[in-house]
Amino acid sequence: MSASTGNRTLSGKRIAITGAGRGIGRATALELHRRGAQVAIGDIDVDAAKDAATAIGQDVTAHHIDVTDSESFASFLADARQAMGGLDVLINNAGVMPIGHFLDQPESVVRRAMEINLLGPTLGMRAALPGMLEQGHGHIVNVASSAGKAAVPGGLNYCAQKAGIIHLTEGARVEFGSRGIDFTCVMPSFTNTDLIAGTKGTRFIKNVEPEDVATGIAEAIEKKRKDVFVPKSLRPIVTIQPLMGRRLRDAMYRTLGAYDTFLDIDQKGRAAYDDRIAKS
Repeated sequence: MSASTGNRTLSGKRIAITGAGRGIGRATALELHRRGAQVAIGDIDVDAAKDAATAIGQDVTAHHIDVTDSESFASFLADARQAMGGLDVLINNAGVMPIGHFLDQPESVVRRAMEINLLGPTLGMRAALPGMLEQGHGHIVNVASSAGKAAVPGGLNYCAQKAGIIHLTEGARVEFGSRGIDFTCVMPSFTNTDLIAGTKGTRFIKNVEPEDVATGIAEAIEKKRKDVFVPKSLRPIVTIQPLMGRRLRDAMYRTLGAYDTFLDIDQKGRAAYDDRIAKS
């Protein structure tokens, strides 16, 4: 799709995205490009990054990045700056979601997920902020999850890591917001990507599409929003639930099926995703 078909509200913005070879990241790259932004796609699977870049536009560049390695992150941002002539926005999107019973998950999987999901955005911010502070402006978008607002069985590690991103983003907003840097935390519900393969989702809350999240991210960059919930109906739910008390909250989440969704898994349906992230 050509950027000329969009409204070009992000014309001139130079944006780097991690984990953009597929899923939410790829959809976001497409949406930002449609709105006129220059885009650099980073992914540990460089072939997926190249495929996404080719499909989106000739001016989109593809780069390898391991978000758990500070040198790799610095190299990605340096290459992105060179390709685009600078950097205005970093979107920390790369993430994995191993799920299942807490004690059944190997320590190696727990450590790797922690490195990707929480250390990755931390390293990204450390790599991008100095240049943004020097130029006097910048925007960091961290993709977390609504799971960071409500811990559920089978997702203890994932929920904790996404909660960490939420607090990382908010703390950075307070620390650096007065110096021209904007921060956005994106919290989608179940999104129809490989991450939720083999799961059933929750009752009464429809799964969203990667394109829905991409639209939310694009609008957040345009309007400098601090929090993005996808769907928007999540905001009142996560705002009210801490005030409900554990008994009522547990009853609500059991009714929604949220306490079963990371435990009642179609293992065959999830096998390909689990195998891929194990090799990442």
